[in-house]
Amino acid sequence: MQNRIQIFDTTLRDGEQVPGCGLSKKEKLHIGTALQSLGVDVIEAGFPVSSPGDFESVKLLSAELRDVSICALSRAVKKDIECAAEALKGAAKPRIHTGLGTSDQHVFTKLKISKKQVIERAIEAVSYARNFVDDVEFYAEDAGRTSNEFLAQVVEAAIKAGATVVNIPDTTGYCLPQEYGKKIKFLVDNVSNIDKAIISTHCHNDLGLATANSIEAVINGARQIECTINGIGERAGNTALEEVVMILRKHHWLNYDTGIKSEKLFPMSKMVSETMNMAVQPNKAIVGANAFSHSSGIHQDGVIKNKENYEIIDPYEVGVNKSSIILTARSGRAALNFRLGELDIFLGKEELEDTYKKFLELADSIKVVEDNDLQYLVKEYATVSK
Repeated sequence: MQNRIQIFDTTLRDGEQVPGCGLSKKEKLHIGTALQSLGVDVIEAGFPVSSPGDFESVKLLSAELRDVSICALSRAVKKDIECAAEALKGAAKPRIHTGLGTSDQHVFTKLKISKKQVIERAIEAVSYARNFVDDVEFYAEDAGRTSNEFLAQVVEAAIKAGATVVNIPDTTGYCLPQEYGKKIKFLVDNVSNIDKAIISTHCHNDLGLATANSIEAVINGARQIECTINGIGERAGNTALEEVVMILRKHHWLNYDTGIKSEKLFPMSKMVSETMNMAVQPNKAIVGANAFSHSSGIHQDGVIKNKENYEIIDPYEVGVNKSSIILTARSGRAALNFRLGELDIFLGKEELEDTYKKFLELADSIKVVEDNDLQYLVKEYATVSK
């Protein structure tokens, strides 16, 4: 039996922090409803104390979405926790997400308190949150740059105070995968009550390692991944939901899986991109426009013969209609003949060779040859090629 990994989606909270990507209450419900249908386990709906809009959004999603946990963020401050609890009142499965910084950088230059006070505040915040909900997640901000020994002390205290989930964020995207994995393993081996809570990852992509770090954490004992659709989020973004889901799905030997309905990933990506007015880069893994496109002659020939030569994911698995053979100056005769066949145009060997020469001349000048261009190239054969 495969180990179940919880998917905690923070598109509506961390993802919305991207400049210019703010969402209305109605838009949050639209995306939240789709996330519930996608199969995420937890939706972080907002930071209620930060604004009336966030409060109302959390309140609305709590009332409307009954088949998913609704999470509200707070600092380790009583007013924040009370506000989060109030916004979550109507939720079927409410979760308060509270915490504070634990790295020397945060403790001494941001919070300006002692390490002993960090532990005291963690205990106080979790204990107070448990007065309102049974499901409390504690985050150790900047855990990636926190010493493992001190992090273990804070995590143990938070669990003892009632935390059901402990979030180990690589807030600045600093850790290397091996380093982050060892951090999770250290907690598994050295926190006496770690079996009473789920370890969660929350990785940022400042060095391009968010997905790799999240997977390494799972291998070492984490059972929840915090992520966003399309990897959107602060600065360089967060772990991309679609990437971790398909990595776990494709690497069967890891023996982990999620509850995500993968065939909804591409439509979900498109919805978030359009709603938040944030384009997906064409070469983005899984959901980018070029993820299942082939323009090199060698690759095209291989895909035409057997898709598994160059595709480890069937496009249908993630909601893409089909692979695309893109005709460029790098395309070969096999690709040209394949695309002509899709147009019900069938040429003999000599006709194809003649057309291919014309095709190369055209491709050098217009970069990508489309279907109407192909029909123009073979118009002299139209009467004999049908």
